[in-house]
Amino acid sequence: MNPDAQIIILAGGKGKRMGGDLPKVLIEARGRALIEHLLVSVFSLNFKPVVVVGYKGEMVKERLGEKVDYALQEEQLGTGHAVLCAKDVANDAKNIVVLYGDMPNIKPETIENLLRIHSQEQPALTMMTIKVPHFENENAGFYGFGRVIRNEKGEIEKIIELKDASEKEKNIKELNPSLFCFNAEWLWKNLPLIKNLNAQGEYYLTDLAGLAISQGEKITSAEIAAVQCIGVNTPEDLKRAELLLEK
Repeated sequence: MNPDAQIIILAGGKGKRMGGDLPKVLIEARGRALIEHLLVSVFSLNFKPVVVVGYKGEMVKERLGEKVDYALQEEQLGTGHAVLCAKDVANDAKNIVVLYGDMPNIKPETIENLLRIHSQEQPALTMMTIKVPHFENENAGFYGFGRVIRNEKGEIEKIIELKDASEKEKNIKELNPSLFCFNAEWLWKNLPLIKNLNAQGEYYLTDLAGLAISQGEKITSAEIAAVQCIGVNTPEDLKRAELLLEK
């Protein structure tokens, strides 16, 4: 385990579009809860992650037991708020990796690479991005991802969520799967500064990219294969994820 880092896994959502009453991360794919697939990768790196629970959190705790630590997000006010809820549990770490419990295909080497790049470059934040050729068929599930906006130098300028994107921005094919590694001191200082002035009225973790840029902070990025980043928001997403898990 990297003694300077901690992993926070966001697992507080209901998954309204999936139907039923289960917390989304407990929906099963190939006989295992979505979050359990992710935990295979996390445990292989010898981390004991902090899992942020919310909707029916007791069910998640019952399923995962003492293999992980927990933080409670009493109200689901967005991803930025969820990470802030984990501050006291993860407070000693110098770097914070944030993962999503409904992304079952993340590989251990991706997490390792994220930490390695962050350690080498020492930015405020390091993020992975993905690129897709289009949003049809097998790529349809990526349409809801935030768009990565770069300036003329190729530097990341901001991340804009689909609901807040213009028609032109919706056509951008470089996307944000929300795989971040943060300098912890910078993260905890700046998380309370993000606003919920967006279509969802939520505190987006992704807004920290724009905040870092406005402060003149460094952002490092690397591209990974889109297949790792299928999040499960709909029954169709679940079918796609299961096909990948089969391989």
